[in-house]
Amino acid sequence: MIFGDIETIASIVFILLLTLFIFLKRKQMQTQKLLFPLLYFSIYRTKLGLRFMDSFAGRFRRLLIFAGYFGIILGFLGMMLISYFLVNSLVPLFTDPDAKASITPVLPFKARGIFFVPFFYWIISIFVIALVHEMAHGIIARAYDLKVKSSGFAFLGVLLPVVPAAFVEPDEKKMRKRPWKEQVSIFAAGPFSNFIFGFLFIALAYFFLSPVAGGIMEPDGIKVTGYVDPGKELPAEKAGLEGQTITVVDNNEVKTIDDLAEKLGSKRPGQVATIKTDKDTYRVNLAKNPGNESKAYIGAYLEQSSKVKESVKANYGESLPRAIVWIAGNPYASEYISGSGLIGFLILLNFGVGLFNLVPIGPLDGGRMLQAVLLRFFEKKRANKIFGGVGLFFLSVVIVHIVFAFIKPA
Repeated sequence: MIFGDIETIASIVFILLLTLFIFLKRKQMQTQKLLFPLLYFSIYRTKLGLRFMDSFAGRFRRLLIFAGYFGIILGFLGMMLISYFLVNSLVPLFTDPDAKASITPVLPFKARGIFFVPFFYWIISIFVIALVHEMAHGIIARAYDLKVKSSGFAFLGVLLPVVPAAFVEPDEKKMRKRPWKEQVSIFAAGPFSNFIFGFLFIALAYFFLSPVAGGIMEPDGIKVTGYVDPGKELPAEKAGLEGQTITVVDNNEVKTIDDLAEKLGSKRPGQVATIKTDKDTYRVNLAKNPGNESKAYIGAYLEQSSKVKESVKANYGESLPRAIVWIAGNPYASEYISGSGLIGFLILLNFGVGLFNLVPIGPLDGGRMLQAVLLRFFEKKRANKIFGGVGLFFLSVVIVHIVFAFIKPA
């Protein structure tokens, strides 16, 4: 297939549709031309969700105001946590070759410096997280009887629009005149809601989805995903095992990686192991393990393979169980990306987006929270000077992390 798998095709179609949408709505778009057309940010205002915000805020006003105050406390604790984490991990980037950058872009394609999320997981997660985050800002604003002028969509473009987002737009002039606690409560609501939903998804995964997925799937062998030190002709490479699933070693069935380790652990370097895969049977001369030369070694990267249980397949077919595992995650997957499922990414990205938004940088929620507090306790000129210095410092820290994510070897 020319364009790769369905995830790649879907991401290309999505970007093209976004481009077409922006072109058709260009007269209604407001675009900030950062380095246009290389880098730009476009917003499209609507009235979507405003009635819901009014209704929800009116029904639960007291509870929401109380939750908003709790969100202030959690927000500043989160700000201190992410600030300490970013600064503390800064020096190792320059001194430790193995240190990893703490901030990387989250995108649906694989590249150095990118945290890869498969496209369908990515787009659903972004939609849910943005909806929760922005609705929370609007609902708390309405709980304080502050007008929300509009809601809408935003798009970050790098030549083509690649990252969709959402926003709500409270009346900024009136908000600046409100008590600082109300302002901070509104700003903190977005990250606070992401944390709440992160914990809700954890509970859903732990108490329901993971047990269900565990009852649906079972291990059925070990897939060879690649070779260690290609070209050195270690046993797996000599036999040509890449892409095959090992199911039997010396007439003993192996279903899990632990089974395979146990069977190979009983062998010695130089001995022959008869390995049966889903494709063929091979006689493999075992090598010395680099970590312990007394142990046998095949020199392969392995991944746990799994399948829908036959009893489940007989009752429900294979499509429904696979769909459940796609959401819940595969309990037998060896790698996070392949095993987390939609729920895993919703957990990770809710916490990640919530914390990142608390970094004390101007446009982010954390920056606006800090500015509101500084204006409460300092004269305006001094408050803005402190805020500008703090924001510039943390913007520099974030940029350093992102740059190192792209330039340091994976």
